[in-house]
Amino acid sequence: MQKQLNLRMTRQRKVILEELRKVATHPSADEVYEMVRKRLPRISLGTIYRNLEILSENGEIQKLEFGCTLKHFDGIAENHYHIRCIHCGRVVDAPADFDVAVNHDLKNATDFKIIGHNLELIGICPDCLN
Repeated sequence: MQKQLNLRMTRQRKVILEELRKVATHPSADEVYEMVRKRLPRISLGTIYRNLEILSENGEIQKLEFGCTLKHFDGIAENHYHIRCIHCGRVVDAPADFDVAVNHDLKNATDFKIIGHNLELIGICPDCLN
């Protein structure tokens, strides 16, 4: 569950959010830094890290912390699943119908009131299979 903060949308946060929402990939903080620097050449890597954390804590974006040490960020804040390649680290969205099936099955499988869950799908992407 995300906590909602009274978030002031600074120019830097706005640009980070816009750049992150432009891509279908799930970039690392370093990759977000390279994307944002094209529009804000004087921004620091520390500012990127700090603002990604703030945007994540506020529920504007998702911070993806898989079994690897590298964090990825997703501009889509709504809950959905991801698949990570164990060879190259590429992260893609899982098909939407998979998301619906898992949520439906979870609600019907227990007496618990489900308030959230984490699910990591791992595999080998098509590029690494070749």
